[in-house]
Amino acid sequence: MPKISVEMPGELLADLDEHVGDEGKFVNRSDAVRASVRKTLDVLDEIDARHGRLAGEESGEDGAEEATE
Repeated sequence: MPKISVEMPGELLADLDEHVGDEGKFVNRSDAVRASVRKTLDVLDEIDARHGRLAGEESGEDGAEEATE
């Protein structure tokens, strides 16, 4: 699995850490970040689906719909 590095404000990291460890929902920070990214991407996919912007649909290269005359 590839590794990435992320910078975040201390307050956000402290909030994340509240959910990590023996008393938390996640085993470690990596699990918490992966879960958060998955959830965010799922929500964005749902929003794109509602607006007809799913991958594979016919649109311009920049993602905007092409105008027809």
